[in-house]
Amino acid sequence: MALLPILTAPDPRLKKKSLPVETVDDGVRRLMDDMLETMYDAPGIGLAAPQVGVLKRIIVLDIDREDTKTGPLFMANPEIVEASDEDVSYEEGCLSVPDHYSDVVRPATVTVRYLDRDGLLQELACDGLLATCVQHEIDHLDGVLFIDHISALKRNMILRKLLKARKEQERDEAERGPAKAKAKDPEPAI
Repeated sequence: MALLPILTAPDPRLKKKSLPVETVDDGVRRLMDDMLETMYDAPGIGLAAPQVGVLKRIIVLDIDREDTKTGPLFMANPEIVEASDEDVSYEEGCLSVPDHYSDVVRPATVTVRYLDRDGLLQELACDGLLATCVQHEIDHLDGVLFIDHISALKRNMILRKLLKARKEQERDEAERGPAKAKAKDPEPAI
């Protein structure tokens, strides 16, 4: 397994729509494993293939908490086939929008249909954090970031901060070299 670089906004690749997976083969499983390792290392609870520069409809999730045990979930071609009329608001973050969080309103429950790691068709009813995470990651497959669900004013403020941080990081790396770039211990993000 290998750690993959995570793209950050406003990288234009994050705004592209992903292509369906033809078949879940060894290459797709290897990508899923690498994505899961990258997600854990980041740390996060969900990761979509476009976030690592691969425009395929693949997501990985693991929201294991004291009250919720899912274990890692591998989804190819996930699609929401049912969503509740009831909405909930959840404070979301994203590995591609580091250190920024905002409340996003989404359906409270969804049913997702997908191909699992073995290529078998599955259907999963999701609620709570799992429902939010599934919707967040599927958005990535369609070129949508969580900040696209918030006001333009707040979104533009976040994007300006990300651009400034990227320029500062590039300047620091140029001055000190990438091996000496400042490391941080971020909070887990979706």
